[in-house]
Amino acid sequence: MQVEIKIDSSCTEPKIIVMTASMTEEIAHIVQKLSEDVPQVISGSRDGKIQVLEPSELIRIYANSGKVFAVTSKGEYVMRQRLYDFEQRLDASQFVRISNSEIVNLRKVSNFDLSITGTICVKLSNGMVTYVSRRYVSKIKKILGI
Repeated sequence: MQVEIKIDSSCTEPKIIVMTASMTEEIAHIVQKLSEDVPQVISGSRDGKIQVLEPSELIRIYANSGKVFAVTSKGEYVMRQRLYDFEQRLDASQFVRISNSEIVNLRKVSNFDLSITGTICVKLSNGMVTYVSRRYVSKIKKILGI
């Protein structure tokens, strides 16, 4: 992707023009991000306190027993949003859904083990191990370039 910035002193308001051969998911995501007025804050609760979480600190987000949890190096937090909300709000180049109930931060993955037939074992930076469901295996392989 090419990015070009032109400085024009006669310009009274910033203007963004996106030139593309076709509308792709990436372009739609960029337009959505540019259109957002309010910065998206991610917050979770732990020990009766609400804490603001930085997306870069998130290791995994998962659903269990009707609740959604976020795991960071500082601990586990109960979230108010649904998993699909996080899938839409978080950077798709950094966060990927690996099952119906889990999203992981690719920058917090130590390795992927493909030796198990039909699935992929994911080892996270905090030592946790999780698995890609069969439904998402082809998506993960595409991301990994295999």
